[in-house]
Amino acid sequence: MLGEDATILFQGDSITDAGRSREDDSELGLGYPRLVSSWLAAKAPDKRMRFFNRGISGNRVRDLRSRWSEDCLELKPDILTILIGINDCARRYTCADPTSLEKFEEDYRWLLTQATEKTQAKIILLEPFLLPYPEDRIIWREDLDPKIHVVRKLAQEFKTRLIPTDGLFAKASAQREPEFWSADGVHPTPTGHALIAQALLQEIEDFI
Repeated sequence: MLGEDATILFQGDSITDAGRSREDDSELGLGYPRLVSSWLAAKAPDKRMRFFNRGISGNRVRDLRSRWSEDCLELKPDILTILIGINDCARRYTCADPTSLEKFEEDYRWLLTQATEKTQAKIILLEPFLLPYPEDRIIWREDLDPKIHVVRKLAQEFKTRLIPTDGLFAKASAQREPEFWSADGVHPTPTGHALIAQALLQEIEDFI
């Protein structure tokens, strides 16, 4: 069970960033961190939980590694969520700057090792995901799918919670067209953010 002053940290790239303030920690952006924090605060106002969004647009796993001490360890989170990886894939296709699978796994494992050794955080990993819209995103699968499997492997190795985000969006896209959930295959629409928030709340509520 979380204490009354529990700290919940959302970490990742632009999907997590979602326009958050860099000056005011109470401004969590317009994405899933805001939805999750609002719901949890309303459900358990007596907890006085603290929420931090440290997502930064454009980040890859290597970027999280470079700022992990300040933007994770020093915050001493009780719950840590990580959604990262799409930029490690996308840069291969948008600017010929790939991240090897080996480097991706090395840096991601380093993040989790540091978090487990230096904090008491309950960790929730979210798979990177990609929707098949527009059509040129489809080829990205050859790079992203192996990285998704790395995240799944690390979740098992470090005994963290895992949200199969890519699977959630695939299932959702069978119910409504992919662009309903993401305008570019990468960044969720408000409805797409709500889909992530629903899944994340189910995990976090187990700790409250």
